[in-house]
Amino acid sequence: MAKALLDGKGFKLGLFSPNCSSGLAVTKAPDRWSGSWEDNLRLAKIADEAGIDFLLPIARWIGYGGETNFHEGVLDPTTWAAGLLANTKRISVFATIHTAFNHPIVVAKQMATVDHIGGGRAGINIVAGWNKPEYDTFGMDLPKDHNDRYALAQEWWEIIKKIWTTEGKFDHEGKFFKLQHVEGMPKPIDGILPVLNAGSSPQGREFAARNANFAFTVVGGPEDGAEVVKQVTSQAKNDYKRDMGVFTLGHVVCKPTRKEADEFLHYYADEYADWNAVDNLMELQGLHSMSFSKEMLEMFRGRFAAGHGSCPLIGTPDEVADAIEGFAKAGFGGMTIAFLDYAKELPYFAQEVLPRLEKKGVRVPK
Repeated sequence: MAKALLDGKGFKLGLFSPNCSSGLAVTKAPDRWSGSWEDNLRLAKIADEAGIDFLLPIARWIGYGGETNFHEGVLDPTTWAAGLLANTKRISVFATIHTAFNHPIVVAKQMATVDHIGGGRAGINIVAGWNKPEYDTFGMDLPKDHNDRYALAQEWWEIIKKIWTTEGKFDHEGKFFKLQHVEGMPKPIDGILPVLNAGSSPQGREFAARNANFAFTVVGGPEDGAEVVKQVTSQAKNDYKRDMGVFTLGHVVCKPTRKEADEFLHYYADEYADWNAVDNLMELQGLHSMSFSKEMLEMFRGRFAAGHGSCPLIGTPDEVADAIEGFAKAGFGGMTIAFLDYAKELPYFAQEVLPRLEKKGVRVPK
């Protein structure tokens, strides 16, 4: 059940962006992740057996250019989640959904159906939107004010929750939606699905504090992350009288020796980096997103090539386990990880790092 994510037991680990070609690595390396359905299905079964807690996709409609057109091939998150839930037994699977591009009545029906396919293991990652070229693709204007993006997201989410909790029909008269005789069956198996909110702007973190079970946010590392956790969880407690957790994201290179790990990172994230795509991505983040500060964007170019700006978890199994433990000690409830080749590298991580995290008391044995 997806409710297992909410049990408060141990540090949760998920895989982020496997539905996308190249995953999080902005690289031309020939052995980069394919993002194909066949590889995703194989990965999901490995992760399910290994005890990984959840899978989290990215929603994307156009690539980022460069030699690889980074994220050119992306499996639709909602149908991807349905397919993986039908082929796994324990792992939770999120669908990432942009509020601007998806009508709430349709989403409510889709996600209730996905939840039934998975026997109650579905979750929803709500994204208010930031990528202006994708808005252009849809023929829509990107609201310049973050407040407007999140006002729409709030009304959108209120409608979905009402569909999932209301028997019979209702009308809705709001700023963004005017709806008549709305009804929705079936309902999700356990009521409201677990909610992630991927936003790092002040408005995004406020939205998460109000609505999400977990804020999903970019940090520089455990040190600044500890303050982010404190701020977000305090806001949820003080403003909305609710408890919530915080997830962040990282990319993993785990090898038997540090030398091997550093060489592999250099191979795919420097020697084979798609720097044009990196710069396109960073320019978009700087212009249209508040997930990264100006200082972070200037400092993180290498991190973008290695893992889309996420935190590096590089080294031996002991070093990677210690790094993950640092995020747990900083107060995070969990984090996502990514690999150059998820299915090839996850078994070694599961064999070597997960037992170390269990021994540390960071993870609960599956």
